[in-house]
Amino acid sequence: MSLTSKDKNTIKGFWAKAAPKAEEIGTDALSRMLVVYPQTKTYFSHWKDLSPGSAPVRKHGKTVMSGVAEAVSKIDDLTNGLLTLSELHAFQLRVDPANFKILSHNLLVVLAIQFPDDFTPEVHVAMDKFLSALALALSEKYR
Repeated sequence: MSLTSKDKNTIKGFWAKAAPKAEEIGTDALSRMLVVYPQTKTYFSHWKDLSPGSAPVRKHGKTVMSGVAEAVSKIDDLTNGLLTLSELHAFQLRVDPANFKILSHNLLVVLAIQFPDDFTPEVHVAMDKFLSALALALSEKYR
């Protein structure tokens, strides 16, 4: 599924509204993922506190959203633009790429909750396609 010019413009416009709340969005999405999909906790077993909103969850939520911001800025070439992140997740962190889709779903849920007026069906479709493309780009080095 490729992103159209309209999708890209929709994503950039919505991201401009969401970016100021990126840390909060990341914390909430990661918190939800760890609760709803407890199998994802295995990647964070070195954290002392995995509870929703804890310091490590907030810190990593911010890191995740920095990656999303980077992806928005490299939206025209996600695969090459996110190569370093793909290598990190594949070779060092060894994250199962299925987890990118799980986190993407949680991001969509949080965006819909936090931006009920702005998260229109058109934005939903564009963001879903974007996060799928982002997950695919992060999975590049797994092949």
